[in-house]
Amino acid sequence: MGPVNFFRDDRLDRRCRFQTAGFGVAAGSETSVLPLGAERMIQVEALTKLYGEFVAVNELAFEVKAGEVMGLVGPNGAGKTTTLRCLSGIIPPSRGAIRICGHDLGQDPIAAKRELAFFSDEPRLFDYLTVEQHLAFVARIYQVKDYEPVADHLLEELEIAGKRNALPGELSRGMKQKLAIACGLVHAPRVIYFDEPLTGLDPIGIRRMKDSILKRAGEGAAIIISSHLLHLVEEICSHILILKDGRKIAHGTLAEITQQFAAQAGETNLEEVFFRATSEAGKGQQ
Repeated sequence: MGPVNFFRDDRLDRRCRFQTAGFGVAAGSETSVLPLGAERMIQVEALTKLYGEFVAVNELAFEVKAGEVMGLVGPNGAGKTTTLRCLSGIIPPSRGAIRICGHDLGQDPIAAKRELAFFSDEPRLFDYLTVEQHLAFVARIYQVKDYEPVADHLLEELEIAGKRNALPGELSRGMKQKLAIACGLVHAPRVIYFDEPLTGLDPIGIRRMKDSILKRAGEGAAIIISSHLLHLVEEICSHILILKDGRKIAHGTLAEITQQFAAQAGETNLEEVFFRATSEAGKGQQ
């Protein structure tokens, strides 16, 4: 990549490989297996978010260790996006604590945010920056030195290298999503959040994205994926957190969650687990 002008603007095989508790290995990856007792990258304690008297998230607590991929699932209005926005520092929690790689998000937000990347379901790009300029701009913000080889690798990995001089208006929806992801990965975040990561991607892009997520988990990143695509969650996630009405109703490894509900009616899959868990939670509130 050459000099850039800046514009200022104030799822059984794969799952089995991945699912041993405390390990994070990308399918087909040659990276080292992460040991039991891996570093706690995301720590959430009593997270509560209020909008007036409405409780969007209620006393949520969990942690995600290095190499783990946690699926955040729940019906519409469960509090998934609100949770991710709190975890990324976009909105402040009303109560509770969030630590990212040991940094308190409330007390030391800059250090915490340097360790994370949040990819929303709608990519937000600068209309008058090319693909290449986007990466240069983000690298400058995060003070990434000699970023060009990293940026080139990301463009090749995400298959948008041929669009490096294109503006966002010239890109398809899927390519915009890929560009946003490339920008978020240029500073090598150790904590990554995805909100519906497959939106707008074609089948090849979907496969590439799943491989990319598992690759980074295998390298030690802690990842949270919020998605209504339960087959995606079941395929690549090591842990599951199910929310309903802002409350945690099930949490654990995929094997633990599946075993818990399979005991009621034989073998089951994540879709059945989801419906049983959310249905029982609803009955409990009546």
